[in-house]
Amino acid sequence: MKTLIFIIQSDALKKNFMQYSKIIGLGHAVPQTIVTNDDLSKILDTSDEWITERTGIKERRFFDPEIEGSLAKMAKKAADMALERAGKTKDDIDFVIFASITPDYFFPGSSVLLQRELEMDTIGCLDIRNACSGFIYSLSVADQFIKTGMYKNIMVVGGEIQSTAIDLTDRGRSTAVIFGDGVGVAILSASEEQGILSTHLHAEGKYAEELYVKDPGSSRTKEERQPEQILDTSGFKVYMNGNMVFKHAVVRFQEVIEEALNQNNLSASDIDMLIPHQANLRISKFIQSKLGLPDENVFNNIQKYGNTTAASIPIALSEAWGEGKIKEGDLVCLAAFGSGFTWGSALIRW
Repeated sequence: MKTLIFIIQSDALKKNFMQYSKIIGLGHAVPQTIVTNDDLSKILDTSDEWITERTGIKERRFFDPEIEGSLAKMAKKAADMALERAGKTKDDIDFVIFASITPDYFFPGSSVLLQRELEMDTIGCLDIRNACSGFIYSLSVADQFIKTGMYKNIMVVGGEIQSTAIDLTDRGRSTAVIFGDGVGVAILSASEEQGILSTHLHAEGKYAEELYVKDPGSSRTKEERQPEQILDTSGFKVYMNGNMVFKHAVVRFQEVIEEALNQNNLSASDIDMLIPHQANLRISKFIQSKLGLPDENVFNNIQKYGNTTAASIPIALSEAWGEGKIKEGDLVCLAAFGSGFTWGSALIRW
């Protein structure tokens, strides 16, 4: 009798345990204001040819507080789209994870502000500050929460407003032409079907200062942290060692993608859609070449949005799915590299 009871209980546990997390809805929102390379050439010593050749970017979106209001309000638009596509309501969501390095406030983070915009109950909210790889890190955290049974439906957000922080002078030209604003949202749900197969996260902090914004850092004196009291405010602008970032990115991208494929006994030829972080079109093309993937198996939208940091992958994922380029059963690979240095990948069975 004891053995029979144990078997019945084991079967019940297996039935209730959801082994996978699956993306069931995607949404995105970008500012209305389009800034072209020609627009930037009017205020910077640059040109459409110079920017296109080095980055692949033709235009980007810049936030306007009178139109979009705030990052949280822009995120609500993307969240509403994702919820509708998922067939869920805000009351179905158990947890919110928001990846951003440009929240509306220094603190608190944007996750609680989005919770307020959506008029959610007292569910938990988490903010992740891993820059360009922030969405991959957030996806991995959500995946673990769902696989352990802690939550059933998690809203994962990547969103940035970077146009208000970049240096729109010739001194900051190398970064000013790259970055843009936007938000992407994914709804992850517990499922008995395969979804996220694995995620892979890495970091190498010794290169932290190769791509960073120094201020307002808490490790300096009060005088240093008050920009109105000092003449040099360069620490509040983005600094990037472009050559260093490029050299590391092309190596780490390939490594972390191959790590995901190897763990799942798959090869690059099995990838139906690769969505890399939209940092630079040259990096994406280089990785595509190394993996031997045809154009139809790689999705890039940096040409019209620029580098939207934590938002780039979810925006691209939402667009690719919306355009019918990702279908049920497809193997989708996400990969990112950025400030920290941090990098990661996710392999997903759609």
